[in-house]
Amino acid sequence: MIEKNKLRLIDANLNRLREGIRVVEDIFRYVYNDKETSSKLKTLRHLSRLESYTELLETRDIQNDVLRESIKSEQNRDNLFSILIANFKRAQESSRVLEEFCKLISIKDSENFKYIRYELYSLEIVLTKITSNSK
Repeated sequence: MIEKNKLRLIDANLNRLREGIRVVEDIFRYVYNDKETSSKLKTLRHLSRLESYTELLETRDIQNDVLRESIKSEQNRDNLFSILIANFKRAQESSRVLEEFCKLISIKDSENFKYIRYELYSLEIVLTKITSNSK
């Protein structure tokens, strides 16, 4: 059985991963009307799950999050490109944390998050070129 605080960390990073992917997905769905890219991102977002949802939810402790408040750099976005980059990084970093901590639970889940991370790296290269003119 994994400790409550480690489950809390996994829960937070699952949320960050899905949120980051969702922002990028919605940019390509609604701003660029790009069905293919949106669908790829949606697939990655749906892969960003663990079977222990209820157990993870029970560990969520928002009130006691020591870094709940935003810092200045999190509050500022200059354009669509900066939103895209911030959310790619958010998702990539979270998938790395999940890859590492899922090694405590399941190598299969860990490899899933590694796959997601590398897919995000590849998509970032292509998609930032598309949006770089929106700086």
